[in-house]
Amino acid sequence: MVRRAGWIGAVAGWGIVAGWWMPRGPLTGAQALWSVGISVVVGVAVGRLSRSRWSLLIAPAVFVVAVELLRLRLDGPSVDAPHASALGFVVLVAGRGLHALLSVLPMVLGAVYARRSTGGRRYLRRTATGLLSAVLLAVTVGVAVPARTPGIAGERSIAELSRIDAGGHRLGALIRGVDRTAPVLLFVPGAPGGSELGAARRHLAELEKRFVVVTLDRRGGGSSYPALDPTATVTLDSAVADVIAVTEALRRRFHQEKIYLLGHSGGSILGVLAVQRRPELYRAYIGAGQAVDLPASDKIFYADILAWARATGREALVRTLTALGPPPYRDVYSYEPIMLYANQVYDYDHSGNAAGAGDPFDGINASEYTLLQKAHTVNAVLDTWNALYPRMQSVDLRRDVPRLDVPVYFVQGAHEMRGLAALFTPWYEALRAPGKRLTVVPSGGHRAFLEQPHRFAEVMDEVLAQAGGSTR
Repeated sequence: MVRRAGWIGAVAGWGIVAGWWMPRGPLTGAQALWSVGISVVVGVAVGRLSRSRWSLLIAPAVFVVAVELLRLRLDGPSVDAPHASALGFVVLVAGRGLHALLSVLPMVLGAVYARRSTGGRRYLRRTATGLLSAVLLAVTVGVAVPARTPGIAGERSIAELSRIDAGGHRLGALIRGVDRTAPVLLFVPGAPGGSELGAARRHLAELEKRFVVVTLDRRGGGSSYPALDPTATVTLDSAVADVIAVTEALRRRFHQEKIYLLGHSGGSILGVLAVQRRPELYRAYIGAGQAVDLPASDKIFYADILAWARATGREALVRTLTALGPPPYRDVYSYEPIMLYANQVYDYDHSGNAAGAGDPFDGINASEYTLLQKAHTVNAVLDTWNALYPRMQSVDLRRDVPRLDVPVYFVQGAHEMRGLAALFTPWYEALRAPGKRLTVVPSGGHRAFLEQPHRFAEVMDEVLAQAGGSTR
């Protein structure tokens, strides 16, 4: 009885620690390695203290129950009950599935190795155990490989993955430039939980000759996914404050009075609001795929996807959309049809554009991401979307931002989605600023600045010339 209580207590204790420390599963290489190591040790204890083979089932069950109880304090698809949908399946595999691979599997293997295998099937058991051990070893080695970015030639160059303090959170950022004394350009990416580190390095290399390009992983996205919790503090105000805090940190580090700010899609709303609050920090604002009013955009997306589904005979999608009704919605999974089908509805000829730049997951295989960051791509988006998107529903730049006190430049694709283009035009026409300019890229869509990086570099040359290229 004492032996049984001992190994059950060890398993439950480790489950409580794991559930408190990493409720969304291991998100960093260090967490993953500790998870594997501690689970092996606990598994060995189970194998040595238990006398029943049932312990190989009981121990994982106790661990899972303990972790799930600790997850109840958090919100988001990765910790909520599994959802019966395509995205829900991805979340289950990348969240609980990956956590099981890095915690439950090593625990079971530790217990198996600690027990003496007897009987006629011991060779079969050893073979299966050996294969699973090889899989675990390969995964462990993979998650231990750190992210990295290729260097840039030159004594004054800079190429690094960095951490920037913002509101008590350490946000990840990619910093690259041929000359570390060049003007700083801060790039705030789009969708909540999304990351553009790989895409920025691949497609914006020309900007590195003109600027120190800083691509931010917003709170909840990419390397900043571990900074998501507590989600109660993830608000529109905190997201804008993060942009301002990062701006201040970059000004101090690179000794520049003002920097340039580039915002894309959902990040462009944060960029506009940051410039409105603190115009003295910015030399100019550049908007790409500019968003204006998210609820109004989503209603247009809904109508266009519903019309497309009816025209193309997608009856299941029609029924789903009809049952949902127009947005806004309370939960992130209700936005799944918009997430999955918007690119198809607004598709166009991408030939001639930078390879892959039209893909929102372009660059995810880049070296700037760890294996865990790649695996958590969808989870990061959905968890952060769930926390932040409902809190961005009250913003309408047409009403809230009639004026900006810095020069503004916009790069829009001629094939921009109607849900964004229809709202951008009236806001841009009414917007007052010391100077404003709109560049429309004929072959571009929502990601025109990445699809046509040479044209975007030309626009940024104009920005430097007109807004002033001095770092002081």
